[in-house]
Amino acid sequence: MGGCKTRIKLIYQKKNLFTGKTVKQILFLIQWKHDRQVSCFVCYSQGKRGGDKMRYEWMDAYLLKTRGVTKDYQPVWNWIRYHVGGKMFAAICLDQEKRPYYINLKLEPVKGEVFRSQYEDILPGYYSDKINWNSIRTDGEVPDDLMKDMLDESYRLVLEGFSRKRQREILGITCCGAECYTCSCYGSICGGCNELSGKVFHAPKGKACPIYRCAVYKKYRTSCAGCEDLPCEIWRTTKDPELDEAEFEADIRQRMENLKRAYEDGI
Repeated sequence: MGGCKTRIKLIYQKKNLFTGKTVKQILFLIQWKHDRQVSCFVCYSQGKRGGDKMRYEWMDAYLLKTRGVTKDYQPVWNWIRYHVGGKMFAAICLDQEKRPYYINLKLEPVKGEVFRSQYEDILPGYYSDKINWNSIRTDGEVPDDLMKDMLDESYRLVLEGFSRKRQREILGITCCGAECYTCSCYGSICGGCNELSGKVFHAPKGKACPIYRCAVYKKYRTSCAGCEDLPCEIWRTTKDPELDEAEFEADIRQRMENLKRAYEDGI
């Protein structure tokens, strides 16, 4: 307890380092530099770090159904982490009894500030960059719909940090919504749209297919998702020769559905 008082006293002495924030706010991080190492101490105004239950039990299934999401467990931190493209966008922080007490996620800084002012259960990021990361108490009063919106935004922010080509690779989808790994030509006569930058087997030799040229080169988009003209004339004239007309129409519908889901996820 004495050590905590000492650290709180230091906060008051150094409160200018926290851009006007005082100890009355929920969370402070003090960094002590000694022999080029940093030790982090966290103080809470009311000693509250979260409860022993998980309100958002749907979270795991909700995130794992999203394209490109993987999950692991970090034993040193005792965190369950969710990644897209190998980068973490959300985490469940566990205590020594494996009980969840925080969910960490990323938000636009301004939005994070607004939510923190509106909900006492949304705090500056625990053991994270406090400008971009936020912690939500697992037994708090943040509504489920808002929680889902924040998780979606965190996923989108991390995904957008990759190049457009890398985003398509992570999501396993081409700019026109195709899933190359389901195609019988993939790995044999065609190396895949993302891998070949659109120069697929049925495109003019040495050139990207017209859909890729329009979406990626002309409009600088990650994909055709969100385009008001879909399915456009370019789509209908760029036909896989392996498909008959009925198969081609079914393929268009499936690709549009793939793009719709990907667009909702943030690309």
